[in-house]
Amino acid sequence: MDLRIFTEPQQGATYETLLSVAKATEELGFEAFFRSDHYLKMGAVDGLPGPTDAWITLAGLARETKRIRLGTLMTAATFRLPGVLAIQVAQVDQMSGGRVELGLGAGWFEEEHKAYGIPFPKEKFARLEEQLAIITGLWATEPGKTFTFHGRYYDLTDSPALPKPAQPKVPVLIGGHGATRTPRLAARFADEFNIPFASVEDSERQFGRVRAAAEEAGRGADALTYSNALVACVGKDDQEVARRAAAIGREVDELKANGLAGTPAEVVDKIGRYQEIGSGRIYLQILDLDDLDHLELISSRVQSQLR
Repeated sequence: MDLRIFTEPQQGATYETLLSVAKATEELGFEAFFRSDHYLKMGAVDGLPGPTDAWITLAGLARETKRIRLGTLMTAATFRLPGVLAIQVAQVDQMSGGRVELGLGAGWFEEEHKAYGIPFPKEKFARLEEQLAIITGLWATEPGKTFTFHGRYYDLTDSPALPKPAQPKVPVLIGGHGATRTPRLAARFADEFNIPFASVEDSERQFGRVRAAAEEAGRGADALTYSNALVACVGKDDQEVARRAAAIGREVDELKANGLAGTPAEVVDKIGRYQEIGSGRIYLQILDLDDLDHLELISSRVQSQLR
């Protein structure tokens, strides 16, 4: 089981804080550091000092880390034109020596679009499909050849399709709970399918839909990696679990029901249940970014039992 660290910087984090978490992620043996792509806080937090940009953050981390994978859950397709995003991701991949992964979603948080003057179109899913076709098409175009795409929302003519990523293929992540269109889109474009904040039962059903769509598309169900994103709140005993839950404004029982919470033994047991239904990767949503002892505990007492 591959454990990755997943952060939500819009809730309040500086680049220096994110760098500290990324360095701890690397030093403690986790596989990757991922971050959300949001410009507005959610819930009862102050969000100070304000948002950071996902791809600027990852560009910085690309130069200040050496091993870990770097990516987004999920970049919002509403935030960037597809040609621009393809250039940004390719450049960060070069800067990292080929360690980048692109999670791309339709965008959903209307309030942050209003707050920062970003258009929030009605036809988000169809735009996402065109963006995926363009970004993957640009990267796949042979050097010296050009890429042309004429869609409903985007139009590219004779693009040089440069720059190229360092990797032969940047892994693309698609995720969500949609029962029909999302599995079909994942079957067509994704290297990994991720379902966020879902129970074992709901994950199993959604994985089944994606596997069926992949088979129907002629790829084979095992061509994709299947993963979960779940909030983490681990403590060496019940008192430490309660302290960490209070620090992020959550209740222990709710966290145990909907995430990975409890003692290391409890969390290892629950991860095992996700593994049994086909999940090969867990993104641990870490909400208290100042609590690096939390990461050390997960590394030494949870991750160590999954290898």
